[in-house]
Amino acid sequence: MQNQTKKIGFIGLGVMGKPMSLNLLKAGYSLMALDINPKSLNEVIQAGALRGESPKHVAENSDVVITMLPNSPQVEDVITGEKGVLQGAKSGTVIIDMSSISPITAKKVAGLALTKEVEMLDAPVSGGEPKAIDGTLSIMVGGKEEVFESVKDILLAMGASAVLIGEIGSGNICKLANQIMVAMHLASVGEAMVFAEKAGVDAEKVFQAIRGGLAGSTVLDAKMPLILDRNFKPGGPIRMHTKDLLNVRDTALEIDAPIPLTVQIMEYMKALKADGKAEHDHGGLIQYWEKLANVEVKRK
Repeated sequence: MQNQTKKIGFIGLGVMGKPMSLNLLKAGYSLMALDINPKSLNEVIQAGALRGESPKHVAENSDVVITMLPNSPQVEDVITGEKGVLQGAKSGTVIIDMSSISPITAKKVAGLALTKEVEMLDAPVSGGEPKAIDGTLSIMVGGKEEVFESVKDILLAMGASAVLIGEIGSGNICKLANQIMVAMHLASVGEAMVFAEKAGVDAEKVFQAIRGGLAGSTVLDAKMPLILDRNFKPGGPIRMHTKDLLNVRDTALEIDAPIPLTVQIMEYMKALKADGKAEHDHGGLIQYWEKLANVEVKRK
């Protein structure tokens, strides 16, 4: 049964955006989709979406426009550029940018949207591809409370939780804080498990021994089995996590926040990118320490 309350436009059908859009279709929403990748676009159209011709065309046919794009420049171009969303959006349209971008960009774009009487939320997500597929993402939102409440049902068709953090830009501040913490967890897992392996101790047994204690974490439980299987197929690629940490760095410079550990881990990720591992899952960060120690953490 189709949900007739709101027509949704969805721009950006990548690793995260495609399953998110498919979940909206499963929830019964009317959807118009757009992406530069014809394969992804055709897959979503076959599932029941209409084909968008441009961001402007999508906005002309939508009450709510969701963007899920790689980074700040793409968001600015799609929303504010020639044939962009703001060229076609009606007064009262709501833009939900679910990309992970600079909060500075989010505020800038939202300000331009308001000049067209268009509201905007920044609503980045956490959970990676598996949670995008099963619709259990954690969604962090910045913007006006009344706008958030008006689209909360849409957000919860894609996520297990949607939390309003504060004003526009705060969704991405929360996401960047999340990415700092995930990077720290990944770095500590890599360093600890390579330490154990170098000492001749079975890393899998170390994992099982510590996972229920204070050192246990969601990151450890999610990534360690994949590391042991040498499975670095990306749920969240190193390339994208590096991008997020660059946005942390730029934002920290703007607000004078100290981030010495984040910058250090970002350099490890950049080294792996230079080593041809940009598309490896961010759990593959362990390979930085493996290379230094000349060991490999895997099942015995």
